[in-house]
Amino acid sequence: MDHFHYCEGQYFAEGVSFARIASTVGTPCYVYSRAILEQRWRLFNDAFGDYPHRIHYAVKANGNLAILKLLCQMGSGFDIVSGGELERVLKAGGRPDDMVFSGVGKRESEITTALEAGIHCINVESAAELDRVNRIAGTLGAVADLALRINPDVDPHTHPYIATGLRENKFGIPIDEVPDLVRQAHDANHVNIIGLACHIGSQLTELSPFVAALDRVLELVFSLRQEGLQLKHLDIGGGLGIRYGDETPPEPDAYVKALLNTLSARQCNLPLFIEPGRAIVGNAGVLLTRVEYLKSAQSHQFAVVDAAMNDLLRPALYGAHHRVIEVSPADVEPTTYDVVGPICETADFLSRSQRLSISPGDLLVVQSVGAYGSAMSSNYNSRPRSAEVIVEGDKFHVVRRHETLSQLYQNESTLPD
Repeated sequence: MDHFHYCEGQYFAEGVSFARIASTVGTPCYVYSRAILEQRWRLFNDAFGDYPHRIHYAVKANGNLAILKLLCQMGSGFDIVSGGELERVLKAGGRPDDMVFSGVGKRESEITTALEAGIHCINVESAAELDRVNRIAGTLGAVADLALRINPDVDPHTHPYIATGLRENKFGIPIDEVPDLVRQAHDANHVNIIGLACHIGSQLTELSPFVAALDRVLELVFSLRQEGLQLKHLDIGGGLGIRYGDETPPEPDAYVKALLNTLSARQCNLPLFIEPGRAIVGNAGVLLTRVEYLKSAQSHQFAVVDAAMNDLLRPALYGAHHRVIEVSPADVEPTTYDVVGPICETADFLSRSQRLSISPGDLLVVQSVGAYGSAMSSNYNSRPRSAEVIVEGDKFHVVRRHETLSQLYQNESTLPD
């Protein structure tokens, strides 16, 4: 079932019209479908069958508390990359022992908080970080469980800004340096290596890079076994892409099947952790916005809307494409528009060359923004962050209110007189 759909000339999220949401909540507004969120998580989980695994949702994709709580209720674990994300997951009811802490620049305070909370595993990315974790764990009188995040130097065939598994990227440990880190951990008193981790990038639309990365991880597994290191899990990260336009990414079942076939071929039965984020929430969310003006400038037609790059940064940051559709197509000839916002930057566009039948005041929906939409939003140009809504059936719930103007400066102060 398509949970975003037209019915009698109006666009709906499940059983709720976008016109109803706009009249009640206002615009701009992020709208998520609970049904899609749950369906996408189950597709990953069910694809594993009886194979031992954990789904750790990548919180960076969208950390709204209501979304995190829904995933908690379904049995999801979480992949976090900051102390703030740890706090969010705990607030939503997540269990620390079902979280992994990734990221290349963990602060001392973040490591301390994670260890005190009882996090399942810290994915270490350098010798310096291993030393820091060992020292902090010693201060706490604890032993920290670690996974070593390796850099397999595999090309993920994605945008360079979201490629993380190439030799020139800042992420992970080069494979040839791993044995030295294993020896460093063996000589330390307060760390214990329980896994190997790997994440090569985001928005991957082919299976071959995942398989290549897992192959390199498995080569290391068998090499380390000969040195006596017995691991408890493998973490292959996330990165499965979604459809924004004409992409044809693999479905979760095909992705999981490729991973399990690789493990079987190499006769490895270690539990597998994966960290989907975008592939769960990306197509579950849209951005609802209203047309303020239609503007003509020689060869270009602009639809100026009330959403902007502070609400959705991906087009300006990556040149990302998002399809835009009418909530209720106007009875006018369709025209090709660049959909732009009011911010004082030429980069402030939501989509280029969209064929739309619209008039000023009409509502538009920007599709596939559930991941890295609200999560990357800002207050640039002193614009309040937008509301967020979750739809379930014929009801909707505001899970984040529009920021007020006074909230923009509530933590600021002027100099003394």
